[in-house]
Amino acid sequence: MILQHLGVTPSIDPTAFVAPNAVVCGDVAVGAGCRIMHGAQVIAETGRIRLGRNCIVLENAVLRSAAEHPLTLGDACLVGPHAHVAGCTVEAEVFIATGAAIFHGAHLGRGSEVRINGVVQIKTRLEPGATVPIGWVAVGDPARILPPDRHDEIWAVQKPLNFPLTVYGLDRAQASMPEITRRLSEKLGAHAGDRPG
Repeated sequence: MILQHLGVTPSIDPTAFVAPNAVVCGDVAVGAGCRIMHGAQVIAETGRIRLGRNCIVLENAVLRSAAEHPLTLGDACLVGPHAHVAGCTVEAEVFIATGAAIFHGAHLGRGSEVRINGVVQIKTRLEPGATVPIGWVAVGDPARILPPDRHDEIWAVQKPLNFPLTVYGLDRAQASMPEITRRLSEKLGAHAGDRPG
């Protein structure tokens, strides 16, 4: 389904394919030869999303952007099933495997890989050709790539990156769930006006 959001209709190259039950919404440009498969969601809130040539977005993957965090995929990128990619820059020829999560402000260098259930935290920079192993976490700039059982080390790098401020615009001290959900409800309410594009 192609949806106009905030008056902007997605631009989809005629050689691209969007599955009938996928959603492409808002300020999205889909490049030549791209494939957005069944159940995938490519949702530009108030920021843009740009997919280069021959990008593959597999089943049930979610790509999102916001005004402060546009999303770009370079040419020849593959986003695996159930992956979550939000407001980041992904250079060309990057592989994002099943269940991986890439967060706001991250930058994945050309030819890098994030393997099954790997995580790239906010504001993290992966060097070209870097690999995040299965289930591991990349955090920081430059990225430290750590196994998930080293939570204290991950948190020591992640805490000053201030996830609530980066993602929700709220300093950690203000980031209560009622305030986060109130703000999100307000922003997401803009979808009530979405129309088929």
